[in-house]
Amino acid sequence: MDWAIIIGLIAAGLFLLVLEVLVIPGVGVVGFFGFGLIVYSLWTSFAVHGTAAGLVTTVATFFASAMVIWLSLRSKTWRRISLETDIKAKANVNDPVGLSTGDKGTTVGRIAPMGKALINGKYYEVKSGGAFIDQGREVIVTRIDGNQVYVKQITE
Repeated sequence: MDWAIIIGLIAAGLFLLVLEVLVIPGVGVVGFFGFGLIVYSLWTSFAVHGTAAGLVTTVATFFASAMVIWLSLRSKTWRRISLETDIKAKANVNDPVGLSTGDKGTTVGRIAPMGKALINGKYYEVKSGGAFIDQGREVIVTRIDGNQVYVKQITE
């Protein structure tokens, strides 16, 4: 077997081991395959090229493995491929500032027992306390508890 094939098998095995540890979650099939490639290439270097060449290949593989682990775990390596932007948006945030008990509004969607209502020109995520309120019905704010707004349907 040619040295290029042995070196290629060792490189492929190291790549699969790094891939298993850092990228692919799971049982370890890729890692076992990578380890098997490295073991096979070392065995082949001993069998085909002799003991001295096998020992040199083993030592070189050890240092190559240490170098690959060091390069893959460096923070600069991950900084190059990681996302550096911050997400400033927020989802489902109720800010009941300017909202008080007794304010009236209209349901935007069905409240079953949570939904959206338009109160004082702003949309709020509201709770009905268990009752179902259909879309387009008039509601009144009964209680504000932190960022939770409780409403009930106005019946006439």
